Amino acid sequence: MTLRDYLYEVGSTYDRANGINSPAAKLLRRASPVFEPHVPAGYLIKGSPGAGAAAFVPWVSFFDPDETTTATRGMYVVYLFAEDMKTVSLSLNQGVTELTEAFGTRRAQELLANEALAIRGAFDRDKVTGLAESIDLGGRPGLPRAYEAGNILARTYEINSIPEEEVLRTDLRRMIALYQDALALREELRSTTRDVITTIKPNPVPKTDTLLHFAPKSDTDYVQQITNRVIKKSRKHETLVRRYGAFLTDSGFSVGTNVHPRDIVARRDGVEWLIEAKVVRQGNATHAVREAIGQLATYAFLLYEPDKQPHRMALFTESIGDVYMRLLSHNSIASVWPSEGGWVGSPEAVNAGLAEKEA
Repeated sequence: MTLRDYLYEVGSTYDRANGINSPAAKLLRRASPVFEPHVPAGYLIKGSPGAGAAAFVPWVSFFDPDETTTATRGMYVVYLFAEDMKTVSLSLNQGVTELTEAFGTRRAQELLANEALAIRGAFDRDKVTGLAESIDLGGRPGLPRAYEAGNILARTYEINSIPEEEVLRTDLRRMIALYQDALALREELRSTTRDVITTIKPNPVPKTDTLLHFAPKSDTDYVQQITNRVIKKSRKHETLVRRYGAFLTDSGFSVGTNVHPRDIVARRDGVEWLIEAKVVRQGNATHAVREAIGQLATYAFLLYEPDKQPHRMALFTESIGDVYMRLLSHNSIASVWPSEGGWVGSPEAVNAGLAEKEA
């Protein structure tokens, strides 16, 4: 089923009076396979017609699990169907439950609206051109009004005139990219602007020694015992290395992923590439880029002779944006990340066959 068919089917058939077991409600709960090919690997996709009673505003949400796994807290991307089912809005939005519990409904919605305004204002204007600052879901008290308050950026479609498939895919990809940018902007605002950001800061992902090498056989979540501590770890890093290693092999490179402490070494036509893979966590491309620069410099200096220096490349789970791509290029480091259409990278990465198309 295409995105266009899915959105039209839900929008034209959902009726709250039919309860949470209607065909439209079941279609909402089966959202994942429809949208999975169009969002980054590892994202959680959930559609909801409501719990217990049918929702006035049904939705399909996309969660970066390093930020949140639920619509009750954190930031996420969501399709929100208006109460009258005449429109559906693709919205970069925020969970309200944590603020409601702390401040009450009215104040929570004020805080959400203030955060949305601050984050929206931190974007470069050319990045958000054509996107709406507000959405209208009917204004019903409760969650619908909270969704309206929490909206950061949105694009709204009329159900009876939904755009063509490629437009929908492009809009979704754009909103996912803005999601990652917004996460970074939110944390920057939190640290630089007093009392603007009041949502609870996500718990940091446990760090491990970056010089330790781990070569997984699977990329499902796992539990590891480390010095009498049990830590649940994400295998986003291993998934990235596995997928990109397969791409390089298919592209004619000789690839090694067991060259501790390096993530990947790739050789073709007498040229060796030292590749460091980084997970962009909680939208923090800054941290991932800095780590990549530092580790590539360290490994090149310690593990290679001065006259046999490798070419260097940084591999990321998500787009790092034009500024960081240019920063890496300035430091003679190519950069690559996955997209719906394959592997995207800096010009030097494309020229070397390390990516399929330029960012």
